Amino acid sequence: MTGILLVSQFILAGILTVAVLLQKSSSIGLGAYSGSNESLFGAKGPAGFLAKFTFIIGFIFILNTLALGYFYNQDKKVSLAEDIKIEKSVVPSSPETPVAPSAPSAPTTK
Repeated sequence: MTGILLVSQFILAGILTVAVLLQKSSSIGLGAYSGSNESLFGAKGPAGFLAKFTFIIGFIFILNTLALGYFYNQDKKVSLAEDIKIEKSVVPSSPETPVAPSAPSAPTTK
């Protein structure tokens, strides 16, 4: 199931990217390469159609992302944090009687 959702996630990401780039903006974007968009989508142009299409594809993309995360978590059943091995470090216990640190001896000259 996760394989199908993963493939559809890549397809939806590509469609969503193209839909966003085809929309009108301050710069023309990819709309310059498609010729006269207004004759294809009617007198109002592609703005209404592309905005609705982008919203629908974006909503499907979010639902697919949530489903992919849910099914992947159900298949894995283990958190990534549980796989981390922590080595326990042993701290030596302090002696019962404190030992005074010895002063370093002065170097002797001959």
